[in-house]
Amino acid sequence: MSLIDKIPMLTDAEVFNLLENAHRLGATGDERQRAAAADILPALETAAAERRSDLLARAQARRAATRGAKRAA
Repeated sequence: MSLIDKIPMLTDAEVFNLLENAHRLGATGDERQRAAAADILPALETAAAERRSDLLARAQARRAATRGAKRAA
């Protein structure tokens, strides 16, 4: 199983950390590391964007629920 196949099983923090590491290795790694980073970056960026969107949506829902509860009280 490749690392790309494992992305859906990673936690949000693991995805964000892996994305940061891939960016770093893409910029400062040796040739092999830069190639590996280039291979995985598109999948990581997509996963990170989806997870950020999900986190934002959940936070907005929590805020709306909190505001609704305060108004009802």
